[in-house]
Amino acid sequence: MDVPTLSDLLDVLGGSSVRAVAAPAGLGVPVGEVLLYDADAALPDTPGAVLLAVGVRAAAAGPLLHAAAAARMAAVVVRGADGPVEAAERAGIALLAVDEDAAWHRVHLLLSSAAGAGGGGAPSASGDLFALADAIAAAVGGATAVEDPRQRILAYSTVPGQTVDEDRRQGILGLQVPDSPENAAQYRALFAAGAPLRLPALDGDNLPRLAVTVRAGGETLGSLWVVDDGTLAPDAVEALAQGASTAALLLLRARAGQELARHLGGDLLRRVLDGTVDPDTAAHRLGLGAGTDPVRVAAFVPAGVSTAPDVEQTALRLLDLVRLQCEARYGRHACVLADGVVYALLPAAGERGAARHRQLAQAIVDRAGQALRMPVRAGLGALVAGLARAVDSRDDADLVLRCLDAERPVALVDDVQARVTLLRLAELTRGKREFEGGAWERLLAHDAEHGTDYSRTVNAWLAAGCDMAGAAERLAVHPNTCRYRLRQAREQVGLDLDDPDERLVLWLRARLSDGTRQAEPEAGR
Repeated sequence: MDVPTLSDLLDVLGGSSVRAVAAPAGLGVPVGEVLLYDADAALPDTPGAVLLAVGVRAAAAGPLLHAAAAARMAAVVVRGADGPVEAAERAGIALLAVDEDAAWHRVHLLLSSAAGAGGGGAPSASGDLFALADAIAAAVGGATAVEDPRQRILAYSTVPGQTVDEDRRQGILGLQVPDSPENAAQYRALFAAGAPLRLPALDGDNLPRLAVTVRAGGETLGSLWVVDDGTLAPDAVEALAQGASTAALLLLRARAGQELARHLGGDLLRRVLDGTVDPDTAAHRLGLGAGTDPVRVAAFVPAGVSTAPDVEQTALRLLDLVRLQCEARYGRHACVLADGVVYALLPAAGERGAARHRQLAQAIVDRAGQALRMPVRAGLGALVAGLARAVDSRDDADLVLRCLDAERPVALVDDVQARVTLLRLAELTRGKREFEGGAWERLLAHDAEHGTDYSRTVNAWLAAGCDMAGAAERLAVHPNTCRYRLRQAREQVGLDLDDPDERLVLWLRARLSDGTRQAEPEAGR
């Protein structure tokens, strides 16, 4: 694999997670391992290393830059935007910056993974797992499979001549262990054991197994399973235990790769939704085919939190739940949390696919509501022709969220088009001189000064289609009361309710000042 460069590193990370503040030697500088700065230890002579300035304020990083340059490092990473650019130029070392609130452990994970992916594509943890399965199978003497904690088969051996049974064949075909009560009991026994375990055959069509749990730091990462046809090697148990140690490292690396892919996908989606990325490039990196394929943006928000820490924590949990459901439906997928809203990009290969978006959003709202123990709302924007217009679908989704309530927690923009149109009109007319003053403002001012209720009466009458009985019913008063109030409004405020244009403007002003809906008027005088 070619040695990655700073340019490769920034390309993999998308240009916003890590930014180049200074690069006196250019971005073609080769990079190697990523190191955390330890103030109590001397910097090692590590050519090409990327040093994270842990515990060092960006503005005070000048001495560290010179020390890193003397140690032949490629770059120093600081938090914040006020890094010492001039010091970096003088030292001849690249200066990179991350956000002020970025966690160093996460920056280390992203840069380490990106450094491995930058030179020649992402490192293949999957390929290494298949090689490991073959190595274990050869050492132990039986066909081997590597599984994750959900009993999905991640890799399997292909050593010629080894015995297999029906369960192995079916598992490899579907990359999933066949579900059965007997299987579940064996997994419980295996995960409770602290060493390789011999398990009996489930039935007459299958063979016994030798299995071991793969763990790291007490966390279960998966398991290794070997078909035991009675001819396993004498040291099979020890060989399998050693294989589990190697599998743990590979599974951890695979997880780091997945975290990197999710981070990059989320960052890329954020730029798609802002309209600041080339749609064809984004489509390719998001695995969505052509940049002109139809897509829809869905927006999800929790509706039952108030304090800032709770809002942030709940939004992050909601992001995980949305991502899990979308990945189960679409495979590789992009979700992102922005301004407290979880956005998901939903592909739609034709109307049949698009029609399933509401069903998916409803399922997410139901499951997330149960998991979070609070209401969740979902607004779906319009189906648009490609990523270039995803920003429009996002705008729709944001407006739909403002139209939702407990009775309607999920809606497409078409479901609430009238309310969305009013919201758009309210945004367009806000602050415009033509929409200030006029008959509606005079009506409100008269009510405020004289304690009358003419504006609500006019509003109810317009809402009832200019039907006096309907207006009276809305107001819970006698129709003659309505007639009196309207007559007084005409005389005292100067309303011309016979003019259709004036009625239209009054109606629009009333609706726009009320937001997405007009509350039912209360009984009054």
